[in-house]
Amino acid sequence: MTDLTFGPKGWTPERLGDLSGKTFIITGANAGAGFQAARILLGRGAEVVMLNRSAEKSTVAVAALQDEYGPDAAVRFILMDLAEQASVRAAAQEVLRTVPRIDALICNAAIAQVPTRRLTADGFESQLGTNHYGHFTLCGMLFDRIDANRGRIVVVASLGYNMGTKTIRFDDMNWDRGYGANAAYSQSKLAQMMFAYELQDRVKAARRNVAVYVCHPGSSATSLISTSGSRAMRLVWWLMTKTPMVQTAWQGAYPEVMCATEEALPLQRALYGPTGVREFVGPVGRGTLNAHAHDKPVMVRLWQRSEKDTGHIWSL
Repeated sequence: MTDLTFGPKGWTPERLGDLSGKTFIITGANAGAGFQAARILLGRGAEVVMLNRSAEKSTVAVAALQDEYGPDAAVRFILMDLAEQASVRAAAQEVLRTVPRIDALICNAAIAQVPTRRLTADGFESQLGTNHYGHFTLCGMLFDRIDANRGRIVVVASLGYNMGTKTIRFDDMNWDRGYGANAAYSQSKLAQMMFAYELQDRVKAARRNVAVYVCHPGSSATSLISTSGSRAMRLVWWLMTKTPMVQTAWQGAYPEVMCATEEALPLQRALYGPTGVREFVGPVGRGTLNAHAHDKPVMVRLWQRSEKDTGHIWSL
């Protein structure tokens, strides 16, 4: 059902005011929705720090943004590979050294539909290790800086959380048995959502000053599938992009920018994104959140397991 909180067209960047003096950190911002989010925020005068794994692509992205907004546009990048905990820690330390305020951390980067089972350098299934564990450590290390400015954490999820087992396979999180690209991706995105909702509870209990929001881009024409998906999946996705069921990457950025900036969001325990056909496309607002995404015992167990596996112990 279409959410009309922000009118018949839903939330759009036209609602944004002047963002001068505000700083936004975006993971995976050299392409796709993350890049478009950077464009939107820079266009309103904000500073953007991109955390990306490719220096070459990041340099091209920064140049494109400065071509559009001028050589003085406040955009730069710090190298970070979410799949490597050591890289995440080094990047977080660099952020703390060079970024004095964080108004929002947008956890946008992801890999998807990896056709064959792969492990990260730390021994995690690649999608879980990148999408969830990488962001888990990053958010933990930057939390106090975000809290100091009463900022936000935005977790970019996926409707894929409704696929697969709809829970966490604690007995086989790395898919040593029965690996499937879709199922493993679904678990990784569900893990991200559960982390965010559990963080909401812990922030409230500790009376800290960070708002945590979860959104998804809907079905958007980004490079996510073409970057890591199988040949067959890339073909299917290419065909889908020719239909009205896929929107532009610019539109796909709306939910994460909204969650990073909008003062009128009614709830944190929600899933924001397109609210039109199948919630793939359409006006951006509050969508459907299914209960398995905030199953409290599973969330608590996942948090404990994530601290154990990453070695990052949160302090709230």
